[in-house]
Amino acid sequence: MASEAKGRRRAVITGLGAVSAWGWGVGLLREGLRSGRTAIGPFQRFDHTRHRTHVAGEVPAGPPPRFARGPRWARLSLADRFAVFAAREALAQAGLEGPLDERLAGVFFASSTGGMLESERYFTELVRPGARPPLGLMSSQQINGPGDAVARDLRVTGPVQTLSSACASGALALEAALAAIRAGEVDLALAGGSDSLCEITYSGFNALRAVDEVPCRPFREGRAGMSIGEGAGVLILESLEHARARGATPLAELRGSGASCDASHMTAPHPEGAGAALALARAFADASLDPSEVGFINAHGTGTPLNDAAEFAAFKCAFGARASEIPLTSTKGVVGHLLGSSGAIEAIASVLGLRDREVHPTPGGGRVDPAIGARLVLDTPQAVPDARVAVSTSLAFGGSNVALVLARWD
Repeated sequence: MASEAKGRRRAVITGLGAVSAWGWGVGLLREGLRSGRTAIGPFQRFDHTRHRTHVAGEVPAGPPPRFARGPRWARLSLADRFAVFAAREALAQAGLEGPLDERLAGVFFASSTGGMLESERYFTELVRPGARPPLGLMSSQQINGPGDAVARDLRVTGPVQTLSSACASGALALEAALAAIRAGEVDLALAGGSDSLCEITYSGFNALRAVDEVPCRPFREGRAGMSIGEGAGVLILESLEHARARGATPLAELRGSGASCDASHMTAPHPEGAGAALALARAFADASLDPSEVGFINAHGTGTPLNDAAEFAAFKCAFGARASEIPLTSTKGVVGHLLGSSGAIEAIASVLGLRDREVHPTPGGGRVDPAIGARLVLDTPQAVPDARVAVSTSLAFGGSNVALVLARWD
């Protein structure tokens, strides 16, 4: 893809929207990222007393009243609501308003479970004698529910795609939006993902013993697993020409992306990070840059023993000895693992870092694993005044890998 770089359309990011365990809005997410504290803790989304762990990154009640009005909103699943809020916020920051039906716009979205939370509630009621749960609980059951809700809310009549490849889905949605802008299929894309907590996912990861009993500790010695979170992240991508024509100032540029598959194991990452290293190499080639230009890394960093070790092995392959010198962070330590939307919320964190010229710290406590040797940012944000390029990685169950290359816009 590097050979196509000359003359192809550039994709810039002009708006951000987020819902996370820190609250409804990018501003609250940014404050949480900078705080050095985690939003993972006790939660009430469903009864988890029978499970082995009892913490998650739960979104607080909300959103602001002006968003939660009318029968349309009432019919949305929780994941749909996260998605619609984040999309509206991103659009507003970009200086745009819906509807978008007269623009060459598309929605490229990701989800892992869609409206599964509501489906669980429907089934729980259904098996009770004499109960007649409302069918509306099933209206957004399908995985494409959040992306379709965004398209309906903003009247997007261009392409609407939902990608679901486990934890790589959000980054894959951004890659799909980048490809559509480069190809001229759209001038503007709402790209991101949304997932809510649900019991089937929580119990599944607990059954695998992949969840820590305390908030996750990415890249720490003695780490014992991930923490599940919920929320949404949406980025407005535009062709540079489209943004300039309407007088918009970009926040950053999505310079390139690369994807791969481990083709190795159903759940475990390749022990040497071979697939992730290939995704990184492809991303650098696509962005037409050298790995030496990368100023910091937002790692997938789940906090599981195998994933963190395999991911850093991939960084060593991609960056050589410099891997231990590059500032490294994991957004999952702050808000948990947002599953299908994790790649989107982490891309937003990377854009904020580039804009503010700092890397947010990774909560969790404990010593950085000496066997890994990462330069993990701890306690307070680390200034990176000269960092112009960041990499965000997403590595999924099943071996799907994505690397995104983002660049600061001055």
